[in-house]
Amino acid sequence: MAKNKMIFFCKECGYEASKWMGQCPACKQWDTFVQEPVVKKSPAGLNGLKAAEPELLSRVAAVEDQRILTGIQELDRVLGGGIVIGSLVLVGGDPGIGKSTLLLQMCRELSARQKKVLYISGEESLKQIKMRAERLGTFQGELFLLSETNLDDIEDTMRKLMPEIVIIDSIQTMYKEEIGAAPGSVSQVRETTGILMHIAKGLGISIFIVGHVTKEGVVAGPKVLEHMVDTVLYFEGESKATYRILRAVKNRFGSTNEIGVFEMRDKGLAEVSNPSEFMLQGKPEGEPGSVVAASIEGTRPILVEVQALICQTNFNMPRRTAAGTDYNRVNLLMAVLEKRLGIQMSGMDAYINVAGGMKVNEPALDLAIVMAILSSFKNRALDSKTICFGEIGLTGEVRAVNMAEQRVMEAGKMGFNVVFLPQINKENINHSNIKLIGVRNIREIINLFS
Repeated sequence: MAKNKMIFFCKECGYEASKWMGQCPACKQWDTFVQEPVVKKSPAGLNGLKAAEPELLSRVAAVEDQRILTGIQELDRVLGGGIVIGSLVLVGGDPGIGKSTLLLQMCRELSARQKKVLYISGEESLKQIKMRAERLGTFQGELFLLSETNLDDIEDTMRKLMPEIVIIDSIQTMYKEEIGAAPGSVSQVRETTGILMHIAKGLGISIFIVGHVTKEGVVAGPKVLEHMVDTVLYFEGESKATYRILRAVKNRFGSTNEIGVFEMRDKGLAEVSNPSEFMLQGKPEGEPGSVVAASIEGTRPILVEVQALICQTNFNMPRRTAAGTDYNRVNLLMAVLEKRLGIQMSGMDAYINVAGGMKVNEPALDLAIVMAILSSFKNRALDSKTICFGEIGLTGEVRAVNMAEQRVMEAGKMGFNVVFLPQINKENINHSNIKLIGVRNIREIINLFS
């Protein structure tokens, strides 16, 4: 018998090579090559789908609003207004974060809206899925369950049933017999995803695939997996925390800046329609080092609490810790405070935390971080109805940020009556119910803590 030809694949980007290499020449990652057999292509075409013919752009009919509402507003927001017919969506996240729960809840809402849905699991039996479904509530309509890992059988089922939405949980468990590699390998993941993509486009079926993540927090398998799909959603949050954030890192049919906020409860995931109120729950009043900031996630303003703890160090080198924001940005802002205000923090430990586990990396958080540091250092608390936002430069100037009016309006809705903001933004905002204090330089705020 002829020996199967072997080839080397890069696990990160899918680059092919005839021999093993220590560093991938495409993505420059080290020790990412694995050896797997060559996949034999069928000369008759992939899955028997008719070959596409070129067509003039002017003759292509652009049909708008070809979307299916999921019944979950937070999910629809992240998808860009609903599920696009014939799209392929990848959902990733840490184990136990709630990926399968969210998709099963979506199936419940879609089936109740008279949509034909097929849920395929390669990890759970039908009884296990049934037990999880009973915990989420009552299911109505046409929701079909299938426990299978062979992609050929799955394809036959999809062609016979012709559902509108299909869930694949998870892509790492699927395999195709013609590929002589184990499920979850680079070859299997890449080829099975390619086949599902052709099925989605050829039959007009919207397919959601669940992808496992590595310890680095990225989807397991070749990086080309994310390039092949239409939308990539990441489910974020601490497994021990109650909230979850659904974020789009790629979306061909909408914005990648939108987020969806959920709360994990005993009966599944519940939507959080007001994330600002949720994030500020339990905020202390009259305590030094606590400042509320107005951040923007996509087009949605969210108020978060920034906490700082400055204390005398007991070590030769002071500690610097940042949770929920950029560590290097915190060091930069502390250097600006030392240089421009003459405050010596070289012998102080500094701990910065965005309460609630929220991760905020936008520069508009700078002013809140600086005010929290000064509040803790001087042991002076700000008024509990005060909020701030603004970017700080190396010379200590407070620079303008985008969507300032939306941040102020959100602060007003939450009951705040004083807003510290860049002077440039203040000139363009008119709000009679809130006192706006424009700041040009951080020297103007040091008097608040004297």
